[in-house]
Amino acid sequence: MDALSRRSRWKFAGPDRPRVAGLLRACALSIGIAAGLAGARPAQADAQADEYRVKAAFLYKFGSYIEWPSGSFARADSPVTIGVMGADTLADELAQIVAGRNVNGRPVRVRKLRPGDPIAGLHVLFVGRADGGRLAEILAAARGQALLTVTESEEGLELGSMINFVVVEDKVRFDIAPPPSEPNSLKISARLLGVARKVVSKSS
Repeated sequence: MDALSRRSRWKFAGPDRPRVAGLLRACALSIGIAAGLAGARPAQADAQADEYRVKAAFLYKFGSYIEWPSGSFARADSPVTIGVMGADTLADELAQIVAGRNVNGRPVRVRKLRPGDPIAGLHVLFVGRADGGRLAEILAAARGQALLTVTESEEGLELGSMINFVVVEDKVRFDIAPPPSEPNSLKISARLLGVARKVVSKSS
């Protein structure tokens, strides 16, 4: 097993283990593809590059475990659009991973966002550390939309994010705060909840 696979491997037990293993194998494959495309990097940048590669792979796979409400897509072939703010390196990795791939039969589009860019039309929004100072404002703007919000900040879930990445013992993991069950809210699959480090309730 290569270093990236070891970095992203977790131990699980219970009835969902085969499904979890499939999710992680798919992420490891995406990570391997991204690593091959990335080429040589300075040694000191390897750790962060590996972290972003893993996070990018998970961002791509998350879409397979999300059910967006009707009306979220204009057409049957409309793409799943992932916006990335404050993490251009991750956006570049993600763009390479999703090239030629799909989520539930839909193509995937990656958009780099700058401060003030609209988030309308997105299905997934990742906010990186570089925009951490504006996190509360960004998540407030996303509130009420059928938009999967993903962060990598300690206060991410508290401020309204649905998924927040954490690094534990050199492994990228994530916590989830599912949105309230409402007619126009997206739904997070129980299979994804089952692989989270922890799941916390979110008040409406």
